[in-house]
Amino acid sequence: VGRDRLFAALGRVYTQDEFEALCFDFGIELDDVTTEKAIIRKEKHLEEDVEADGDDEVIYKIEVAANRKRTLVAIGTHDLDTLQGPFSYEALPPQEINFIPLKQEQTFRADALMDFYRSDMKLKKFLHIIENSPVYPVIYDSNRTVLSLPPIINGAHSAITLKTRNVFIECTATDLTKANIVLNTMVAMFSEYCENKFEVEPVEVVSHDGSTAIYPDLSCYKMEVSLSDIVGPIGISLDETQDVAIAYGYNNVPKSKPKSMTIGGRQPLNRFSDKIRAEVARAGYMEVLTFVLTSHEENFDMLNRTDDGNKAVIIANPRTSEFEVVRSSLMSCLLKTLKHNIDHPRPIKIFEVGDVVSLDTSRDVGASNNRRLAALYCNSNSGFEEIMGLVDRIVKIVRAPHINFGQTYYVPSSEPEFFTKRQCKIVMSDGKQVGYLGIVHAEVLRKFGIPDPCTFVEIDIEALL
Repeated sequence: VGRDRLFAALGRVYTQDEFEALCFDFGIELDDVTTEKAIIRKEKHLEEDVEADGDDEVIYKIEVAANRKRTLVAIGTHDLDTLQGPFSYEALPPQEINFIPLKQEQTFRADALMDFYRSDMKLKKFLHIIENSPVYPVIYDSNRTVLSLPPIINGAHSAITLKTRNVFIECTATDLTKANIVLNTMVAMFSEYCENKFEVEPVEVVSHDGSTAIYPDLSCYKMEVSLSDIVGPIGISLDETQDVAIAYGYNNVPKSKPKSMTIGGRQPLNRFSDKIRAEVARAGYMEVLTFVLTSHEENFDMLNRTDDGNKAVIIANPRTSEFEVVRSSLMSCLLKTLKHNIDHPRPIKIFEVGDVVSLDTSRDVGASNNRRLAALYCNSNSGFEEIMGLVDRIVKIVRAPHINFGQTYYVPSSEPEFFTKRQCKIVMSDGKQVGYLGIVHAEVLRKFGIPDPCTFVEIDIEALL
């Protein structure tokens, strides 16, 4: 925003420090101070001594924290004189939608456009909203000119330019109330620059059931609420003529403790987890922290495991291919960490204490968390005895009347991620399995790009608590 025009609208001139303080009071931030020339020079990658278009008006870049997820509302602004009403909002197979998108020069089919924008830093995070749908939303004029493919991109045909004199605003949303609020905001902002100031033209919208409505609906409405409901949660005392919340000023709200407080303690599982962490660290292992989300390939295929559909929680709309599944084991996370640190001196000894998630129909959310310890040893030799020594130490410190491992707690196993006859289960005296360990299969190491032998162990911490 232009600084001088903003100050004129505010009715006061501020120093930069005063303006930054004003922003802080409203929970926003002055991000940068620049000029139109500097912005153009940066966009065109021009040197400082090269003359750029634009003027020297001071521009304030203000970061306004807001919810910009397009799954709720999408807005399109168009040069009305390039279009012909009436307009239609349709849902069609992507193969039937063809148009030139904004800032492009060639025609794209809608499904191909998804692939084109997959590398776009700004737009790729919105593709998942519609790309897996059998039909895409699209807005046409009466000549079948595409205005917009919401919520992804507008068409280039109706792009606003400096010659635009009549603006058409379309707003699509998954919630009519949010659509009304956003549309009214956009209309009010544009109307300040109309030839007849603050005057806009209404549009009749015909719904799929034949009902009609006039938009925008700028009629006044009243909302009744008690004063105590407004000021009570904030902890201030005001009368009905004063502003509240953000307008009152964050720094003016007195700091106080709640009248009644429940003092809680640490959960036993977290306390026990920290003791396990300390014990493994004393054995010379370095702790790592990894994402609970991983790719489907890393969680299954790269570990020689198959997905039977009954184990892993699958993410419906992952932002990237690396976050498709909630991990059902810590193994892929430690192997991936090792891969990115493969140049470190040997031996490499890392561990993680973290949660895995599995499908669970007995839980109201359909899944349950499980706290586990995993450790990985990498050297010129497998280090199987090193990992067994770590397990023996953990078994020794957790032995208690309710935890009975018996004399032998290693039982042969046949997991696909380990070498045959180089692996075993960890069981208690009642036969309950609490973990497993083994020498990682060469095929698994190859898939992760690890050249040296590794031994891995994973233990259910909750079963030992």
